[in-house]
Amino acid sequence: MEIVYYERIPDLDTYFELRRSVDWNNFCPEQAQKAINKSAFFILVQDEDKPIAMGRAVGDGMYYTIVDVVVRPEYQGKKVGSTIISKLLELIQTDAPEGARISVQLLAEKGKEEFYVKQGFKLCPHEFCGPALRKVIYT
Repeated sequence: MEIVYYERIPDLDTYFELRRSVDWNNFCPEQAQKAINKSAFFILVQDEDKPIAMGRAVGDGMYYTIVDVVVRPEYQGKKVGSTIISKLLELIQTDAPEGARISVQLLAEKGKEEFYVKQGFKLCPHEFCGPALRKVIYT
């Protein structure tokens, strides 16, 4: 087993395959391709030639959202997910100018909140933030 982390956007088939590996629904191909191409940062993880995990950040330099953090079930519990988060946060911080203030947020899958708390994220609401909100639009 040789796990390697790349700063690289995968092809659409790989992106869809990784999402399916954790039973996530996929978006339409045109929408997904446009979205992943607009990622601020993308980490793709492979074991030899096999894609095993990914994560990406979207943002504008002040606010970032971490999305699509997927680790194939057979690789979970091996620090792959925490390494992805660490690498994304490092890329975000390195890209920022001196004196910057950056807000990084995410929506955790139900039951995965504690994983992100261990990575330094705070559950909302807390003393500075109200609850997170979400709206899904179908066309």
